[in-house]
Amino acid sequence: MRVLVCDDQALVRGGYVTILGADPCLEVVGEAADGGAAVTLAQELRPDVVVMDIRMPVLDGIEATRRLAGPGVAEPVKVLVVTTFHLDEYVYEALRAGASGFLLKDARPAELVAAVRTVAAGEALLAPAVTRGLVGHFGDRVRAPAPAEEVLPAAIAALTPREVEVLRLVAAGLSNAEIATELVLSPETVKTFVSRILTKLSLRDRVQAVVLAHRIGLVPVEG
Repeated sequence: MRVLVCDDQALVRGGYVTILGADPCLEVVGEAADGGAAVTLAQELRPDVVVMDIRMPVLDGIEATRRLAGPGVAEPVKVLVVTTFHLDEYVYEALRAGASGFLLKDARPAELVAAVRTVAAGEALLAPAVTRGLVGHFGDRVRAPAPAEEVLPAAIAALTPREVEVLRLVAAGLSNAEIATELVLSPETVKTFVSRILTKLSLRDRVQAVVLAHRIGLVPVEG
């Protein structure tokens, strides 16, 4: 699996390269110190995953992610955003921009490797605890739809009541195992429901499902 590492701090970038390069299944094919270079290199090298910082010069990680994986991109690149705990709002914007997931910068080396593998496999990486924090802090903002998104609630009509229930729990930050326990279903059945939801709503992954559910107010805002 080919990986492009993008971070403006040389020490952090070097750490990522060392950690990822030590895994026999991963190959770091390039490094970028700013968002502009990240976009250019990603388009040239076509890595399986781009590990993207948010705060970078020239072009920030959110805009870089949008150009690589956002709406309208013909051949989107999978982007794993890394951030600090205090940048929840930026994480939400990155997910809207098309990121396939995010990881906190204080994650252990093994977690970084697992995250890259997960995203490369086409799965979303979304930490439930952090997702709940995003909803709590930015619920009002999440609910305000842009004009182009006003038709989205109509798409929910294509879902069965059970699928809507599963989507609501996914958006609340529950894992498949937790949803299975909550609804007294098997994990395999929940996985099937999630797959159907993504197909019916033409969503790429679990992250997009979470963002959509929050945008249309499917998840009650706490506090």
